[in-house]
Amino acid sequence: MFVSDALGVNQLDHLTIGGADTVELAAVYGTPLYVMDEELIRKNARAFRESIEQYYDGNGHVAFASKAFCCKEICRIMQQEGLWLDVVSGGELYTALSAGFPAENIVFHGNNKSVEELAEALNKNVGRIVVDHFFELELLNQLALAAGKTADIMLRVKPGVEAHTHSYIQTGQIDSKFGFALETGEALEAIRQAISLPNLNLRGLHCHIGSQIFEITSFTIAARVMLGLAAQAKSQLGWEMQELNLGGGFGIKYLSEHTPTAYEDYMKAVSRTIRDTCRQLNLALPCIMIEPGRSIVGSAGITLYTIGAIKEIPGIRTYLSVDGGMADNPRYALYQSEYEMLLAARATAPKTERYTVAGRCCESGDLLGKDIPLPKSQVGEVLAVLATGAYNYSMASNYNRLPKPAVVMVKGGKARVVVRRETYEDVASHDI
Repeated sequence: MFVSDALGVNQLDHLTIGGADTVELAAVYGTPLYVMDEELIRKNARAFRESIEQYYDGNGHVAFASKAFCCKEICRIMQQEGLWLDVVSGGELYTALSAGFPAENIVFHGNNKSVEELAEALNKNVGRIVVDHFFELELLNQLALAAGKTADIMLRVKPGVEAHTHSYIQTGQIDSKFGFALETGEALEAIRQAISLPNLNLRGLHCHIGSQIFEITSFTIAARVMLGLAAQAKSQLGWEMQELNLGGGFGIKYLSEHTPTAYEDYMKAVSRTIRDTCRQLNLALPCIMIEPGRSIVGSAGITLYTIGAIKEIPGIRTYLSVDGGMADNPRYALYQSEYEMLLAARATAPKTERYTVAGRCCESGDLLGKDIPLPKSQVGEVLAVLATGAYNYSMASNYNRLPKPAVVMVKGGKARVVVRRETYEDVASHDI
């Protein structure tokens, strides 16, 4: 019935998440409110980890892409589930370390890491630093030399594989700000330079072809392309790849018609491709890394809003305004992302109307969706937007000086706050 296994309906026809009544959650914690189902997060994390154990003899690591949802509690959960962590900034690194996450199991990404961020990564002995360009290679080598250390690195490569997703979130093609291009010979030259620098230890290669991808074929092609580069580096430079990081990008079910591939099917297909290609190219099997983010937390989260003004423009549309919007979910404004929505207190009521759901920000483009099917709605009802566990809290802003919502984690029907709601004092706290 729903786009997520976390959701259900109780005897009152109220929407539930993780066994908790969403109407009660809204009453207790206020709205807007992010709600996450801890059990589904853990289940998804285990599915990825167990797929590597089943299909690749455990020779690999799953690194949660924390940019999808980063807070101390999610870092603790990922550590408990045996996952590594992918961070892309000094702030995400600080959060992970503050939560007690082991630095040696952190992969540090970013296309423009600062000197301070790289120095901190070296100081804390971060497990892998993914280098994005030639300038960073030289800079990191100098910083490692000054620190008396040797940095374990990977090189981010653009494999030139097209992912059928939104153009703004395709990252593996040549026209991308990320990584070294394959077609121009840049990637092979980056390998040559990396293995020549004394304070860098090139352990492997990384690629990421995009986000919200449903086709396994895109990933298997990327794996073959990356192994082809590894074979070229072995024959021409004498360097043998130890690790292959294939990134993330696994699609989730935002709408009922979406049909994402089971996580184990992905690893089954990719493992077979890697084994066959390594045999053909006379390569040793590399340790595999993958970096799921959205696919672990996306379907495990919802956002609750309170409906305010309802404005009908005859013959045009009816606007249904909520107490949140682009400040807590900018994805519709950025990507025209689609969501399913329902009324928390009438979860199975027939959807007889269509509304354009508007936020409260002073922007015409502050919408959460157009022509959304819903029951005839009333001011004060709670609206639930489904599958908002990824890239909602993490992309939230204080536009119009709006405080960011709280994040509540639910487990076994019991809720706890893992990120407190901001106050006006918080928003103005850095003003002088």
